[in-house]
Amino acid sequence: MNADKKGKKLLLFLKRWPLGYLLFFVTACSSNTGNYNNLLLTRQDSARAVAIENRAIMQIKNAEKIIHSGDLIVRTGNDFTSEMLRQLNQHDKTYSHCGIASIENDTIFVYHALGGEFNPDQKLRRDAFDLFCEPYSDRGFGIFRFQLPLATLNRITLAAKKNYQAGIMFDMKFDLQTNDRMYCAEFVYKSFLAGSNNSLVFNLSRLKKFVYIGVDDLFLNSNCYEVKRIVYK
Repeated sequence: MNADKKGKKLLLFLKRWPLGYLLFFVTACSSNTGNYNNLLLTRQDSARAVAIENRAIMQIKNAEKIIHSGDLIVRTGNDFTSEMLRQLNQHDKTYSHCGIASIENDTIFVYHALGGEFNPDQKLRRDAFDLFCEPYSDRGFGIFRFQLPLATLNRITLAAKKNYQAGIMFDMKFDLQTNDRMYCAEFVYKSFLAGSNNSLVFNLSRLKKFVYIGVDDLFLNSNCYEVKRIVYK
């Protein structure tokens, strides 16, 4: 992507997200560069893309067999916004978004907070797992599990459902102090705190005076372990 096009995308991002100036600062200080989707120019490229998508769909289906209610589900988006959000992770920049799994009537759902143009009404979402991890706008996903009693995990899932039913809106200001609006990692963080009666301790990330919780602060928790990590390729 040339400098002019990248600059235009950045300006558009800053207009959409009030925290854009912060994300720009983080990205500017990072040595990582994003690999954005390229146009498919040849029949061979197109066939390869279809093969990756078909393989990813099978990987998603197989992963459904090992998911438990209360699992932390994370994904890596392949768009510019996701690339910017990944830079807020201070230790592991793999994932850009997260949610909590819940098995309901043999269907796996993921409760998550999503903002921007991808969620027009800005309310908490309840998406089927295969939709949450779909390979057309994601590069992969991960399943992480907290070593907690089943009763605690059930309370965590219930907390997530209550927030969803309350119609909590996405927090465009990324303010960890407010509870009437939440961003993705904040929603997961506060659901785990509520379900564990505040017994879990999470690292909080800081950028000068700004305090927040990153996606990596969740899955790098000492009580959490990796169940599955999938990269679509």
